[in-house]
Amino acid sequence: MPVKFPSVHSPGPASSVHTPIYLDTVSTVDAFFDGVAESPILALDTEGASFHRFVDRIYLLQLSTREKTAIIDPIPIGRPSGLGRLLEDPAVEIVFHDADYDLRLIHQDYGWHARNIFDTRIAAQLLGLRAFGLAALLERYFGVKLDKKHQRADWSMRPLPQGMLDYAAQDTIHLLELRDRLRADLERIGRWDWAREEFALLEGTRWPDEDPAASFLRLKGARDLTRRELAILRELVPWRDGVARQLDRATFRVVGNEQLIDASRAQPTTRDALTAIKGMPRGMIESRGDDILDAVKRGLAVPEADLPRFPKTPRWDRDPDLDTRTSALKTVRDVAAERLDLDPGVLCARDRLEAVARKNPSTRAELEAVSDLRRWQVAVLGEDFLRALVPHKKAAAKSDSPYRD
Repeated sequence: MPVKFPSVHSPGPASSVHTPIYLDTVSTVDAFFDGVAESPILALDTEGASFHRFVDRIYLLQLSTREKTAIIDPIPIGRPSGLGRLLEDPAVEIVFHDADYDLRLIHQDYGWHARNIFDTRIAAQLLGLRAFGLAALLERYFGVKLDKKHQRADWSMRPLPQGMLDYAAQDTIHLLELRDRLRADLERIGRWDWAREEFALLEGTRWPDEDPAASFLRLKGARDLTRRELAILRELVPWRDGVARQLDRATFRVVGNEQLIDASRAQPTTRDALTAIKGMPRGMIESRGDDILDAVKRGLAVPEADLPRFPKTPRWDRDPDLDTRTSALKTVRDVAAERLDLDPGVLCARDRLEAVARKNPSTRAELEAVSDLRRWQVAVLGEDFLRALVPHKKAAAKSDSPYRD
């Protein structure tokens, strides 16, 4: 039988009263999606457990239409096909707050891509709001204060206590009214097209394909290790990840990355040496210390010719004027950001400034060809960018830099 929550009143001009329901059977979930099949808009949020589990997945789905809110437990029901039909229907707008992680989990677990996205976080940033977390936005627009005590809760636990269910319901129940307010503000100041471009770029968001065997190279601090130390790390990381998978526990709850880096440097050969590594879990030393030492031994035994190295990255020939051009563009960006009352990084992030400086465009068409530069950014900044680069053309022409083209 569906669990009913206390009625939640959503303040604002389009206020409504929702009584969220908790659904954990195929029949009740199917009935819910049958009831909202004609809805043109849906607010959606997911809860994972990356802080607790080895493989993150969706442990809870929160959904709201204008009239209904449901908390769906996907563990007993499997893949909720009714949700997939809505997500992949371009006529249905799907509203998220900070959609990136939700979209990755949805694709990972179900293989779906949302087709028509509104992200309230991005909308708030484009409006120039510096506090754009969901709690800050709900308090700003509706006077609603969210309780944050369950932010790092273990959503994989069952049964979920009522307090966690109440917390989860708040994530979508106000989201459609928030979307209405934000869109109206974006249209009023002429930035709705900016938001539409950003939202469209979210479509297809997914985890990148990565080689698990190279995961040790992605640890913070790995680039500071010698090749011998990398060989040890190459043994330690899959050992740690294997234990985490076996225990279904987040990797840092087994052994932290920092401890693996330190062990690679220290090259311990005894349990006492393991104990001397700051932060190395005592329980792991007691139960699996020999396995850790064996991994270190394997790394030490790797022949010199087979020691790992970081793959060569594309190399940029040094451009002596790149920093100067980037600085000129940054000045233009910062002036525009102040005029528009936007965070400079939202208006144009540093990596995009560098991409423009590297291209050193002379025309609007060349500027538009810069990778990742948005059309709205070209419209707002383009002419000023091109003018700022003019004084640097003579220097580039006199230089032997490969960037002249």
